[in-house]
Amino acid sequence: MAKADFKLPEEFLLKISRLGKDMDAVAEKVLQSGGEEVLKKTKSNLSAVIGKSGKSTGQLEKALGLTPVKVDREGNHDIKVGFSEPRSDGSSNAKIANILEYGSSKQAAKPFLKPAKNASKKSAIQAMEEMFEKEVKKM
Repeated sequence: MAKADFKLPEEFLLKISRLGKDMDAVAEKVLQSGGEEVLKKTKSNLSAVIGKSGKSTGQLEKALGLTPVKVDREGNHDIKVGFSEPRSDGSSNAKIANILEYGSSKQAAKPFLKPAKNASKKSAIQAMEEMFEKEVKKM
């Protein structure tokens, strides 16, 4: 059986140890800051895609948002960019977004989610790192 040892940088370990009991609150703030970066790019992309069609009711754009940070059974923190439901006509925002993203037999694909994810990755990571450093300095 193979054995592997991992050594984290001393500076990082010191920062983590300073957080102590506040780690969950800091994790929420860090995820929130990263989520906001992704949301901003997703909204921008969605507006550009919808603006091309000229058929928008504005409901999809208004429904786009961030979930609160949640902790799963394994203790992992999670935040999601998504759409609130339902629409005023009873249909699903997720369905409309899916048709926009991937197209249908009657409509060409107009991707906005995947490009937003790819384009916002660096800025989201940077925002999370900055928030983490800010929170550590408070301790």
